[in-house]
Amino acid sequence: MSDPHFSLVVLCYRSGQNIIPFVERLQRTLSRCNFSWELVLVGNYIEGSDDETPEVVTKLAEGSDNIRTVIRPKQGMMGWDMRMGLDAARGTYIGVIDGDGQFPPESIIACLLKCELEDLDLTKTYRVIRDDGMYRRFISAVYNAIFSLLFGFKVRDINSKPKIIRRDKYELLQLESDDWFADAEIVIRARELGLKVGETPVHFSSNDNRGSFVKPKAILEFASNLLRYRFSPRQKKAAVGRGQYHLR
Repeated sequence: MSDPHFSLVVLCYRSGQNIIPFVERLQRTLSRCNFSWELVLVGNYIEGSDDETPEVVTKLAEGSDNIRTVIRPKQGMMGWDMRMGLDAARGTYIGVIDGDGQFPPESIIACLLKCELEDLDLTKTYRVIRDDGMYRRFISAVYNAIFSLLFGFKVRDINSKPKIIRRDKYELLQLESDDWFADAEIVIRARELGLKVGETPVHFSSNDNRGSFVKPKAILEFASNLLRYRFSPRQKKAAVGRGQYHLR
C-alpha cells in the first residue's frame, strides 16, 4: 500500500474508552477530504498500570484500514509518545494532536490547507478562546513569556496543537525531548533551520472526562527545560547559523 498524503498522530495516553468518540470524529472529518490519510494512535502505557488504552486503540485499528497503532511500554512522557508516533507516520504531511478532544478535528484541516496553500513547512494553532480555566491560561501565559524572553522571538501559544509539518522537514528537526518540552523544541528547531511557519486560531474546549496532566509544578518544569535547552551545547552551536523564523 502506498504512503498516504497525510498522517495524523493522536496522543491517547490514559484516554481509555474516551478516545473512541474522538477517533470517530476524526474519521468523519478526514473522510470528507479528497486525499489519502491515516490515523496513528499512540497507546503507550506504564507497565503494571490499569490503563485500558492499549486494548481500546487496538480494537479501533482492527475495524479500520485507515488506523495504525503504536503501543509500547513507556520510556518517557508526552514528548516520547509524540516522537514515537511521528517517527511511525508515513504521510507527505504529518501532524500531531492530543486525544482528549479539546482541540476540534476541524482545526486539522485548517492547518493542513494553510500549510499546502501557502507553501509552508510547519503550521500550528494558537488558542483564541479557552474553556479550560484560569489555572491553565495562567501557566500558558507565563510559559510563553519565559520562552520569548529566553529565545528572543515571539510565538503565540507554544504548546497548542495540532501541529502539522512536512515529513521531510520533520526528519531535519532531530527531536530529543521526552517530556512536555517537545512542543517548544519543535518551534525552536524550526527557527534554527529557517523553516516557513504559519499559525491559525482555534477554540480550545474544556475536558470533562479527566483532570489535567499539567500539575502545579509544571511552570518550574517548563522553565527549567527552557533554561537547560537555551544554554545547552546544541543550542549554542545552532545560534551561530540560526535562520529566520518565517511566521505567517
